[in-house]
Order: sequence, then C-alpha cells, then structure tokens
Amino acid sequence: MPFLSMPTAAADPPQGGAHITGIEHVNDRWDKVSVYSPAMNQVIVNDVFKAPRSGAPTFYLLPGIDGGDNLDPGGNFAPGAKSWFGMTDIQGFFANKNVNVVSPLGGQFSWWTDWVNDGSKQYQTYMTRELPPVINAQYNTNGRNAVGGLSSTGGTAVDYAVQAPGLFRAVGSYSGLLNPSDNAQQVSLTLMGGGLSADNMWGPAGGPLWVAHDPTKNVGKLKGTAVYAAASTSGGEGAVDRLPEGFGPNITGGLIERIVSDSTRAFADAAAAAGVPVHYVARPEGSHTWGLFESEMQESWNTTIGPALGS
Repeated sequence: MPFLSMPTAAADPPQGGAHITGIEHVNDRWDKVSVYSPAMNQVIVNDVFKAPRSGAPTFYLLPGIDGGDNLDPGGNFAPGAKSWFGMTDIQGFFANKNVNVVSPLGGQFSWWTDWVNDGSKQYQTYMTRELPPVINAQYNTNGRNAVGGLSSTGGTAVDYAVQAPGLFRAVGSYSGLLNPSDNAQQVSLTLMGGGLSADNMWGPAGGPLWVAHDPTKNVGKLKGTAVYAAASTSGGEGAVDRLPEGFGPNITGGLIERIVSDSTRAFADAAAAAGVPVHYVARPEGSHTWGLFESEMQESWNTTIGPALGS
C-alpha cells in the first residue's frame, strides 16, 4: 500500500520552459500528456481527463509513494496503472463536471517535493511552476487550480498551497501525513523502503526544511485556501475499501491509516486553534486502500474543491 476565496496566481515557468513532447489520445476525453521538466531534465507523463467545455478549472491529483506503479510482490499491474486513472473511476465521476483532472505519474519514493540533495527530484517545482502553464495553454483553462494527494502526498498537496501561495484555491489530503516534522521517523522508514535517505530530501530530520514543509506547523499560511483533510480513525476494513472477498485483515493498511488519522487530527486541531477553516472528516472505517482514497477524493470535490473552483 502507498504510505502515505483568493485571486488566481499566474504560474511562471523557469527559464528554458517546460513543454509538451507528445500527447497520446486514449479516448476522446483522456489524454496522456508527456511534459519535459527543465528542473529535473526529464519527461513526466500526465494523465489528463479533459473538461467538456473550454475555460474550465484544473484539479491536480498526486500519485502515492509508488508513483502509479506496482510495488507489491505478486501484484499484476501495468506500469502507471496503480494510479488515480487506473484504480478509481475518474472518467465516470467527472464525466459531467466542467473541470480538467490532471494526474502526473512517476516519482517513486520522492514525496513529490523538491529534494535538497537530488536534482532529479524537483517535483514541487514541476507541480507549481512548470506543469500549470503548460496545462493552461494546451487545454485553454481559466487558471483556477486545486490539488489533492493520497497517503505520502496528502501532506505534500497541502504544502503546495504553503509554498506557492495563491496558485491553488483548494487542497485535499486523503489519508495523508500532515505533520511530517513530528513523524520524521515514519517518513524516513518509508523512504528507506525505496533505498533512499530522508536526509537527502529536506536535510537532517526535524531540521528547518522539515518544519518549512510541515502543513501543521504552517497552518496559518492556509488562510484563504479551501482545505479538506480526511482519514479513518479505526483503520478497520469496511465496504469503502472494496477489498476482494476473502482478502482477510488488512493489517499493514490499518496500521498506516491509524498513523495518518492521528496526523490529520493534529492538523485539524492546529487549524482550529489558528482560526483557519478546514473541512475535517474522521471516517469510521477504511484501511488505507484505493477505495478509501477515492471516496475521500469524491467527498472533497463535493464539499470543498468543486465549490472553491466554481464548478
């Protein structure tokens, strides 16, 4: 399982300019758009579900720790299929909604942030400076943006609003880790699963960059941004998980979900103390599965993200 009203701001690309290198039309609404990132000197593939009409806003959805690929032994997933477009009903849910849904692929064990000691991992720069202008131009958007993330990228999605104020009108965390500086050991263990050191991401654990990228420590900077944050308090399996019959107890998923639930509650408490409105949902069941993430995402759209985007 993967672990984890404002004016619109223009997103200015770095010198050199990100650009589209190719578009694969999966169907009349679904494109796979390859975008060159100057910051990382690589091409990122992005799933795009096009709005039915031009001049629509854009909802970005970050992948989990596996970047859309399967990391579980014995699993049978095509590359890029363990993703929002492969594991949830993006096409059905958004069919009649006037919004562009964009989900980048890749970035395994990157936390989708900028790494201080690894130039190949500059995902915050990609998501906040490089990709939005390209999407805006290609799909004739209205420049209004929102972003959501699951598990490891739930906190990252909220952090983007802190790091790039005004770019995202709304953010959503779906069973995400929202206080990483207080959970540095959990983050470190997760990255070690990919053979990486968290010190190369934000420096020594608990240091100033960890605090700077901690949504709970910077919750005051979210004033004016619509925020949704949800997790399951029990970590117990339920119908929402959509697990196969006879799957058995989801022990690992349940443990992770309880960790992110505590983190989400700490974030919500900090927001309440700071007077920052947050749509916080403590769900009774769910064990860190795609079924749970999808349900949280859909709820976030109906309650928080869609209204903030005017859709």
